[in-house]
Amino acid sequence: MFSVISFSFLLTDGCAQRSMDKFQRALNFVKEQTNIGCGLIALLTAGGEKIFSTNLFKCPCSQLNFAYGMIFLMVPALALLVMGYLLNQKTWKLMTGLCLQKSKLCQCKKLLARIIVFYQITATAVVAPFSWIAVALLDGSYFECAMTGLNVTLFQKHLCGDGVNTNKCRQEMHTFPCGGSSLSKDSVLANIRAESQIIGWVLIASIVLCNLALMCFARCHSPVSFHHLKFWQMYRQQESNLLESYSVQHAKELADRNVKSFFQQQPPDNMVTPPSKAWQNISSFYRFRPNEHFYSPMHEYVEHPDPRASIRSHGPCLDNPLVLGFVDQGVTGM
Repeated sequence: MFSVISFSFLLTDGCAQRSMDKFQRALNFVKEQTNIGCGLIALLTAGGEKIFSTNLFKCPCSQLNFAYGMIFLMVPALALLVMGYLLNQKTWKLMTGLCLQKSKLCQCKKLLARIIVFYQITATAVVAPFSWIAVALLDGSYFECAMTGLNVTLFQKHLCGDGVNTNKCRQEMHTFPCGGSSLSKDSVLANIRAESQIIGWVLIASIVLCNLALMCFARCHSPVSFHHLKFWQMYRQQESNLLESYSVQHAKELADRNVKSFFQQQPPDNMVTPPSKAWQNISSFYRFRPNEHFYSPMHEYVEHPDPRASIRSHGPCLDNPLVLGFVDQGVTGM
């Protein structure tokens, strides 16, 4: 997920870049298939958590238990959340040029529109971190280590009870994950693990129910039929693939022309490249209009290439149907 001498560095950097491109293509394909994507991301996250808990995690059985356990529980989730933002094209579509944008929309409306887009980005980004936390709670190792190091009298009393060995249990609790000698060790660890698993299952149930409710809400308010929506998704995927392919080809031809002109010291051949305004138009957020079925900002631009005749949006739309959120999600990355 995340120097050496010059030639070795360049070789490593090139391989890493190629690997990252392949990974990003695969991830973007997965994200296009919403249900399969969420399941696969959750599965990969669960596998990563198992590797961490088996090979890397070892509770220190000291006063550091709480900090150590919570770091293993929360920091990988935070890293997955950040990666989710970084690999989502909508993030960069929203951020690129944001500080220089001038829009006729009022400031409150612009802010609300951006918050809605950021919410859509977050809804995708939180799948992996929530999956990590849920699987880690079901396993119980991190939570067990953290809770045996929690120095809260009420919580310790809840675990150790009011028996004769209560004081000894509280004093030795941080050693329990490593096989402490107290007679109440097994019951305390069993209670902690049970509470961890309960929280994990509640979290999983909440995620599943929220996802189901959101999907039903989005489909219920879809402005297009089932097969029309499938066609729209296919079109958007093909447009994204072709845009990337044509961009690579055109960039190569333009670079080849410029290098040849430089070395031959001759005027370059005429070659048409879309102007900055055209790139800006197709990089804008999609804006749904019931009376004009444009399938993407590029579709809208080719229908209205003249900026004076164009009805291109100048910012994120507030009333886009939730089911059409895939329109702004392309296959290229940062």
